[in-house]
Amino acid sequence: MRMNVSEQAGGVDLRPLSARSVVLSLLLGTHPPELPVKELVRAVEPFGVGGSTLRAALSRMVAAGDLRRTDAVYRLSDRLLARQRRQDDAVDAPARAWDGDWEMVVITATGRGPAERADLRARLTALRLAELREGVWLRPANLSRPLPDDLAPVTQSYTTRPDRPARELAADLWPLDTWAATADALLAHIAQADRPADLLTAFAAVVRHLLADPVLPPELLPANWPGTALRAAYAQYQAEIAGAMGH
Repeated sequence: MRMNVSEQAGGVDLRPLSARSVVLSLLLGTHPPELPVKELVRAVEPFGVGGSTLRAALSRMVAAGDLRRTDAVYRLSDRLLARQRRQDDAVDAPARAWDGDWEMVVITATGRGPAERADLRARLTALRLAELREGVWLRPANLSRPLPDDLAPVTQSYTTRPDRPARELAADLWPLDTWAATADALLAHIAQADRPADLLTAFAAVVRHLLADPVLPPELLPANWPGTALRAAYAQYQAEIAGAMGH
């Protein structure tokens, strides 16, 4: 019996496909992220999504603010355009040579509620910072990206060089061995996948996993780090999908 995609494969949690997830996966990987409905009908067919199911999903997605429709063309909403930018950065991480400096962000705001604190933590994590202790976040200063301006009222940023050995500190801040093991499991699953739906599900998991990659300088990574191989596999898949859709 074939494994359902909602089950775990090789230790990798693969989420079930829906018509919505198929549409979003295809549009998030398309540049510009828009397709006429006729192309969408053709593009989703290999993933087991029929025309009537697709049209119902598109209507719900427009109503929910996931998509915008102009005539017969569907495109990502502004909210999901921001998600696409994060996804693109995850695949093509904007890193530079590292000179040994670390980026430190200290939370200075007080009196915030639980929801605000959770949102700030999520944003700092998305910026690939890790929490050293409560309110103090660190990472090597090797990313070619500024911090968002709207963080300035609630944080203070510094450049520092911790006393601890850099490799030891990085290993404490991020579960590098766990991340690498999951990446290896994803690569193994992709190599064995034999259906379009299986591949799409696997590569959706790849994108989620790349968003959690700390993108550390090579000298701080364990041996045989699979990040580059995972990015290359996704880039190849994205090019294949784009070619199949004529983009």
